Amino acid sequence: MIGIWALGAYLAVILLWTTLFKRSVGEAMILGFVAVLPFTGSAALQVGWSAFYSAMTDEIVYATMAFVFMGYLLDKAGVLDRLIDLLNSLIGGVKGGPAWVSTVASASLGGVVHNQAAIAATVGSVTIPWMEKSRLDKASAATLVAGNAGMGITFPFSASMFVLVGSATVGPMLDVNSLFLPLLIGGLWCFLHRLIVTWLAIRRSGMEPLDAAHRLPFRTAVRQGWATLLLFAVVAVPLIITSGSIATALSDWTGSDVTKALSVIVWIPVVLILTGALLGWNRLPRSGNDWWTLLRDSAPRFGVVGVTVLFAFAGANALAATGLPKQMTALLTQLNLPVWLLAILIGMIVIAVAAPLSATATMAAVGTVGVATLVAAGVPATTAAVAVLIFSSCEAAVPPGGAPLYVACGIADVNPLKTFVRLFTHYALPLLGIGVLVAIGVLPI
Repeated sequence: MIGIWALGAYLAVILLWTTLFKRSVGEAMILGFVAVLPFTGSAALQVGWSAFYSAMTDEIVYATMAFVFMGYLLDKAGVLDRLIDLLNSLIGGVKGGPAWVSTVASASLGGVVHNQAAIAATVGSVTIPWMEKSRLDKASAATLVAGNAGMGITFPFSASMFVLVGSATVGPMLDVNSLFLPLLIGGLWCFLHRLIVTWLAIRRSGMEPLDAAHRLPFRTAVRQGWATLLLFAVVAVPLIITSGSIATALSDWTGSDVTKALSVIVWIPVVLILTGALLGWNRLPRSGNDWWTLLRDSAPRFGVVGVTVLFAFAGANALAATGLPKQMTALLTQLNLPVWLLAILIGMIVIAVAAPLSATATMAAVGTVGVATLVAAGVPATTAAVAVLIFSSCEAAVPPGGAPLYVACGIADVNPLKTFVRLFTHYALPLLGIGVLVAIGVLPI
C-alpha cells in the first residue's frame, strides 16, 4: 500500500503548507512532489527526474502559460474592453449577466469540447474580465469558471467516458449507446447544481445590473466592438476541425488522426493571441524595446501559476510510479459495505485521486474498479458509471486542483490558493452528494 501512503503524504504536505503555514501553493506543490519520491525507494532520483521531465514536456503546461499571456495581451490591446462594452450593451442590464453567460456557455461547450482546461480558457478569457467589471471579485470569478469546467466530463462523449467503456473491467458490462442517455441526464443534474451555485454567487456578491448611464448605446458598442466577436469564431476553428464528421474526413484525407495531430488545448490560445494582436494592433508596441517592456511586465503573472501547474503534473507522475492505481484497485475490491456507504467511500477516493491527477487519469486509476465494485454491490452498470464520472469531474475543485483551475486563475491574475475553499465547498462536496444520490437511485437517470 505504498502508493496510498504516498498519496496521503502528498495531500497532507500540500494542505499543511498552504493552510497551516500560509505559504504559496507553488511552494506546496514542489514540497508535495519531493514528499512522494521517498516512497519510490531506491529509484527515487530516476523517478523524480522522469516525472519532472514528463511534466516539463506536457503540452498542457505550455498551453496554460499561453493562456496567461493571452489574457494579458487581450487586455493590453484593448480587445477585452471593446468586447465587454458590447456584451454589456446587450445584457448588462441583467443582474449577474456575465456569471449566467459563463455558466451556460460552459455547459454548452461541455457537451462538445470535453476538455476542462479548454472550456475554462474559452469561457474565462471573456467572462472573467467581464465579471470583474461587473463587480465580482477575481477569486470568485476564477472559482466560477474553474468549477463550471467540470461539465466537460459529465456530458457524453468525454475521454473519461471512453476510458471507462473501453476498459477490460467495465467494457463487458455496458457500451456507449447504453450510457449516452443516462450520462446526459446525469450531466443535466450537474448543470442544475451549477445554476444554483451561480445564483448564490450573484446574490452574495455586489453584482448589480449595470446602469444605463454606464453602458454604451447599442449602435456605438456594435460599431466599436463588432470585430471582437471574431474571438468566438476563431476559437471554434480548432474545435470544429477536431470533432465530428469534419475530423473524420480530414483524418481520411491526411492519413493520420487529426484529433491527435492537432491539440485543441494548444491551438486555442495561439489563435486567440494572433487574433487579439490583429484586433488591437493600434495599441500594441512598435519598437523592439517596447515589446521587451510588454513581455517583461507580463512576467509576474507566470510565477505562481507556472510553478504550480508544472509540479502538479510532476507530482501526479511520481504518484503513478508508486503503484497507486493497482493498490487502490486492490483496496476497493476487498470492501464489503452497504451501497450508500460504499458509494460515499468510492466517491471520496475518486475525488481524492482527482486532486493530483486529471479526470481521465483518475478514471483509469480508480474509476473502472469503482464502477465494478458498485455493480458487484447491486448498482446497475450505467448508474454506477454515471456516478463515478460525476465524482471524477472534480479535477479542478479539490486542492491542489487541475489545469482548469490554473487556467482560470491565470486569466484572473489571482493566487489559486484563494479559490481552494470555495471550490471544495461549492463544487466538490455537492458533486460528491449528487454522485452518491445517483448511485443509490434517489436522482433518476
